Amino acid sequence: MTAKILVSACLMGHAVRYDGASKPLVHPVIDRWREEGRLVTICPEMSAGMPVPRPPAEIASGKSGVDVLDGGATVVENTGRDVTGEFLAAAENALSLALETDCRFALLIDGSPSCGSGFVYDGTFSGARHAGQGVTAALLARNGIEVYSDREIEALIERVDGVCDADRKPG
Repeated sequence: MTAKILVSACLMGHAVRYDGASKPLVHPVIDRWREEGRLVTICPEMSAGMPVPRPPAEIASGKSGVDVLDGGATVVENTGRDVTGEFLAAAENALSLALETDCRFALLIDGSPSCGSGFVYDGTFSGARHAGQGVTAALLARNGIEVYSDREIEALIERVDGVCDADRKPG
């Protein structure tokens, strides 16, 4: 069985970030995984109907995606507009796609209020950040999908290769 990986669209070079840019992750394994049919690409925010470009958003009050999922935090744009509902829908869309396509792993852009897995911004729009997950990363992890940031590509390679080796061994 081929281990599938849900990937942030911006890491695949799609200009879907809030500012209309991408953040392509250049690594030889990306090309190999693409050729092997392992990659499933999504921009959670766009899947929920959010436009590009769009105002920057952060999880308010120094909270994280887990807090948003549990109803204890909101996601707000720098305009003050509450976009929590959109971010929750985005996370549900990403989870649905991951489950439908049998993704065991996710490779997500860090810092995003959706996809951050190591850190998110603190809600002040000052550039300050803290440890925590975005809403999508938290929902994926809560549902047993192993989440890795773009900075953890080597660890993901090791994990994917280990899972594939284990799948090939006779029981």
